Amino acid sequence: MGNPEAGIASEPLSARAARARYRRILRFAALHLASLWWFELVLPRFGMNSIANKTRTKRLQRIARSFQRLALDLSGLLIKLGQFMSTRLDILPAEITKELEGLQDEVPAVDFVIIRAMAERELGLPLEQVFASVDSTPLAAASLGQVHRAVLSSQEAEELGFENVVLKIQRPGIDGIVEVDLSALRRVAGWLSRIRLINRRADAPALMDEFAATCLEEIDYLNEAANAERFAENFAENPRVRVPGIAWERSTRRVLVQEDVTDIKITDLDALKAAGIDPADVADEFAAVMFDQVFIHGFFHADPHPGNIFIQPLPEPDEFGQTWRMTFIDFGMMGEVPSSLGKALRTTVIAAASRDGAGMVDGMREIGVLMPSADTVELERALTKVFDRFGGISFVELQTIDPREFKAFVNEFSEIVRALPFQFPENFLLVIRAISLTSGVCSSVNPQFNIWNAIEPYSAKLIKAEGGNVIEAFLRDGLTSLSLLARLPKRVDSLITRAELGQLTLRNPELEKRTTFLARAVRRVISAVLFGVFFISGLLMFETDKDLGTVLLVISGVPLLHALFADFIARRGPLP
Repeated sequence: MGNPEAGIASEPLSARAARARYRRILRFAALHLASLWWFELVLPRFGMNSIANKTRTKRLQRIARSFQRLALDLSGLLIKLGQFMSTRLDILPAEITKELEGLQDEVPAVDFVIIRAMAERELGLPLEQVFASVDSTPLAAASLGQVHRAVLSSQEAEELGFENVVLKIQRPGIDGIVEVDLSALRRVAGWLSRIRLINRRADAPALMDEFAATCLEEIDYLNEAANAERFAENFAENPRVRVPGIAWERSTRRVLVQEDVTDIKITDLDALKAAGIDPADVADEFAAVMFDQVFIHGFFHADPHPGNIFIQPLPEPDEFGQTWRMTFIDFGMMGEVPSSLGKALRTTVIAAASRDGAGMVDGMREIGVLMPSADTVELERALTKVFDRFGGISFVELQTIDPREFKAFVNEFSEIVRALPFQFPENFLLVIRAISLTSGVCSSVNPQFNIWNAIEPYSAKLIKAEGGNVIEAFLRDGLTSLSLLARLPKRVDSLITRAELGQLTLRNPELEKRTTFLARAVRRVISAVLFGVFFISGLLMFETDKDLGTVLLVISGVPLLHALFADFIARRGPLP
């Protein structure tokens, strides 16, 4: 194989190559974890927060770029890990997620002779018996497999009802690479779980299990085929959505044969216009279809980037008057929305459409993003301000807003969010990824696309869908109100008691910051006064009673130290 650590395997990994790969991943992790430990834990203990703060952005960007180089060199699951972690906005700093967003799963192709042998071994037949022709030049080459165009034999085509297909074949030896990578990454996750700075924000082993499950599903092509059929069933009544047919008898866990549905790429505006298709209609329909997947079906395409969505012009309008169809491909990464999460998401969307900050917070609680104990008064106010200022503004209009105004909103919002106990449930991250990609694609297709205007009419559809539960919701809300009224006297009494005891807390990040600063200043003044009292008393007493004078002079050093170094001590903060 040449380089024993290479990730582009054309044959099973040797024991030596597997060990080399495993050690290289661990070396990378250990080196950068040591750097983070030094800057984020050790230096602050010695009051050198300023050094860590000044260098943080560049250090994190350097780590992300270094990981990109490692992932592209070794390939395998590391590219997938980078893509996965770029969505974990709840865990990783923006400096890292932004760098990882551009990590593309494109690697050199495996020689077709090797790929052909792999396919024939899986199918148990020479390719000539199944296909009239197979293009030896790959249509796409990724870390886990590559795709070739092919034409089915006349007999196969007659049975299946389509002739042109794509042949998706796993890279030989990828099972061994996945095993080694998961083993190394699980060990790194174990290290991370012992670091308080990390484990208080995320369960690293649980995240690793989530990532592993996603990857193992993605390399099982029978699972992908089943996803495609389930997706097709969900949209059987929608004439604008198309899914490639599957040649089940010619597909295995490592080989997938499906209909070739390649057509106009959704972001190819020139081709869309040449076909007489309005890009604005495409953007609106794509958003509606993605919303249906997430909010209605609860089963959605979690990787709807432009390369996975095609637009097919129809030679003539169909029975519904449609002149084009939208085709989805690559169903390896799918997300599922449990019924409880689905209801919470619908509540949140309806609140967003009506610019209801309090409703949004309630939806976030239902989703599980906010812990039950979170004090959300300031969050509601911030969301209301965001809705008032930016609600209904298109992508183009957003670009004309003064960046300083954006920065002021971000700073205020960040202070509020950091003060709240929040988390992202496992299923919710794929939802965020899907909606983010949807918004990005729609804005590329139609710069005037407005996500708010897309949500507003869709919320009406959700309200209608929820119509069957209106009476139940009314009764439930009524009972909740009665329960609240019953508890109100006790809660008011508790509030008064807390106020009398001085235990009533009002949360405002900016006010808290100013109050903390003022309190520190007052303490320093008191310390300076005490120093003066003890120091002068000590000098006066030294003449008549040297022992007492000495004691007073020594004691005066304590408030002096506090007055001089109070800010230094405060900046160090609590030890991790």
